[in-house]
Amino acid sequence: MEFQDVVRRRRMIREYAETPVDPAFVDRALANAVRAPSAGFSQGWAFLVLDQPAGIEKFWEVTTTPGELPDSWLRGMTKAPVVIVPCSSKAAYLNRYAEPDKGWTDLDEARWPVPFWHMDAAMASLLILLTAVDAGLGACFFGIPPEHEQATRDAFGIPDEFDPVGAITLGHRLSEEAPSGSPTKRRRRDQGDVVHRGTWGSAARATG
Repeated sequence: MEFQDVVRRRRMIREYAETPVDPAFVDRALANAVRAPSAGFSQGWAFLVLDQPAGIEKFWEVTTTPGELPDSWLRGMTKAPVVIVPCSSKAAYLNRYAEPDKGWTDLDEARWPVPFWHMDAAMASLLILLTAVDAGLGACFFGIPPEHEQATRDAFGIPDEFDPVGAITLGHRLSEEAPSGSPTKRRRRDQGDVVHRGTWGSAARATG
C-alpha cells in the first residue's frame, strides 16, 4: 500500500473479528515501533504484548470497573486478539542526558520542556497503528484509566520504572465499516485552520 493511502485510511477501529492475528505481523509491528525517533537515542520504551486469551481477559478485567463490560464501545474492542501496552521510562531519558556527551548530571526533570519519554512512546505507538493499516488490519490506541493503572501493573508485573502510556488493540476489521466514535460527530479540521505560516494567524499556503 502506498504511504499516502496508509495515512488516509488510518482510523481507530473498535470492532474486530475473532480471527487470530499472524504472530509474524505482531513482530513486524514491534520491529517498526522501535524504529521511532527518541531523544538522545534513549529508546526508553517497552511493550507488553498480550496475544493469548487468558492474558487478554485479564487485561480487560483489571482495566475496567466490575459490571462495566460490555458497553457500547468496549464490546467490540474486547474481541481483539492482540493487545499491546506501550510503556515509557522517564529514568532512561534522565540517565541518558547525564552521560558525558549530554552532560546534564543533575538529572533535573525540569530541564525537559515536555515529557519526551511519553512523546517517543507515542510515536512508536503510531508506527504500530500505521503498520496495521498497511497490513489491512485494524488498530485502536486508547488510555488505561488512572484508577486501574496499579492493578494493571500488578497483574502483568510492569516495573515501577515504566509507565503505561495507553494500550493498542490489534485485529482483523469486521468490515470496511464507516467511521465510528467522535469522527461521526465532529468534522476533521481543515489544514488551513491549523497551519500558520510565518506568523500565527496567517493564511496557509494552498497546496495542489
